[in-house]
Amino acid sequence: MRLTKQTNYAVRMLMYCASADEGSLSRVSEIAKAYGVSELFLFKILQPLVEAGLMETVRGRKGGVRLARLASDITLYDVVRVTEDNFAMAECFENDAAECPLVESCALNSALYKALNAFFAVLQDYTIADLVQNRPQMRMLLNMMQGEAVAVQ
Repeated sequence: MRLTKQTNYAVRMLMYCASADEGSLSRVSEIAKAYGVSELFLFKILQPLVEAGLMETVRGRKGGVRLARLASDITLYDVVRVTEDNFAMAECFENDAAECPLVESCALNSALYKALNAFFAVLQDYTIADLVQNRPQMRMLLNMMQGEAVAVQ
């Protein structure tokens, strides 16, 4: 199983906002620059995060984005659930599973569901706050230090 780039950068965007001063707004252009991706790509990711209540946008000249909830209240599972379309690990997870003659008695389906549920359980154990616990270092690495040019080694 491999998570999409959309999920990867959704988590990164949330981490960026969680690393900012509490309540402050981040600009998508700053986030895109910090991670070396296009603003358009991040705007596409932002929409489902806003719709899911994970991030919020503030319009206007001094607008930007920020977490809609506390970082400690947003789990990795919350993000993955919003950004991933499909968790079919095998053909038998999909709607046309009836084509397999073993679908009714195969233990593979059961084992894969068990593995997927274990994966989700681990994601529920980690929050965005857990990922940015070392906030000062995160801020430095993302060049978020106010008024300072920070060299990353």
